[in-house]
Amino acid sequence: MKIASAFLLATVALASPAAAQAPVTPPTVALWPQGAPGSEARRGEPEIVENSYVRNVHQPSLTVFRADAAHANGTAMVVVPGGGHRMLVWVNEGVLPARTLNRFGVTTFVLKYRLAREAGSRYDIARDAAADARRAVRWVRAHAAEYGVDPHRIGLMGFSAGGELVSMVADAPAPSIARPDAVDRTDGRPDFQVLIYPGPLGIPAPAAAGAPPAFLAAGTLDQCCAIPTITLYQQLRAAGVSAELHLFADTDHGFNVAAHSERVSLAHWPDRLGDWLSDGGWLRPGGGAKPTPSSY
Repeated sequence: MKIASAFLLATVALASPAAAQAPVTPPTVALWPQGAPGSEARRGEPEIVENSYVRNVHQPSLTVFRADAAHANGTAMVVVPGGGHRMLVWVNEGVLPARTLNRFGVTTFVLKYRLAREAGSRYDIARDAAADARRAVRWVRAHAAEYGVDPHRIGLMGFSAGGELVSMVADAPAPSIARPDAVDRTDGRPDFQVLIYPGPLGIPAPAAAGAPPAFLAAGTLDQCCAIPTITLYQQLRAAGVSAELHLFADTDHGFNVAAHSERVSLAHWPDRLGDWLSDGGWLRPGGGAKPTPSSY
């Protein structure tokens, strides 16, 4: 945790001159104060940061990026980085998307979840990583008042492997919990979902009917994840779920928030997300009702 926090501090300090003068480390909260179920044997191990990637996560947590009070609107988003379940692409699919969403007045919570495909891991994607994502939604909802968040305007956004977790949580029934605590007793399904080049796990969705509204995006050249993105969109559309799909020409996997691209369409895709959030009413108090169909 200390290493990851120091890296975050350095990232924020380099991002803007103002931050460099008065660096502020975003707070991090543990999803399970007593530790995640099933992580007992490795709970004391520190996280490992290599370049901008995080691994060896045994204490799932949320790092909080509050929107500026001048335009915070009460909407929240849990951001789930990708990394093939072997690592977390912490900056490009976590910190930078969080800061981007802050511009829309959205308070963001970036998730560190357990990695089932990391060498030596005994975690399971569906059992443990998805449980971390579901617990994150529940945690934000249970603490909504503390962060000035509307408990009925909480989204779940994931990149690649993180997108798989979004579908497992948003488009599937939640499993029962043997000994639920107060957080577990809150609703773990997000109010809306955002999937950016999601992987194939969890798609097709087992419970598309009644799933929350969805925003999906992928690149046409993405051999891994273009087809799952299209498949989920078609499934949600057939189920009558409000959904919007963007496919970017000549674009491969991992375009994140265009941190390393000169393509104009990719630089502006977060604005399309902002448009979708606005049209759905998610950026205003009391909003988020079923959208009115557009007609001409």
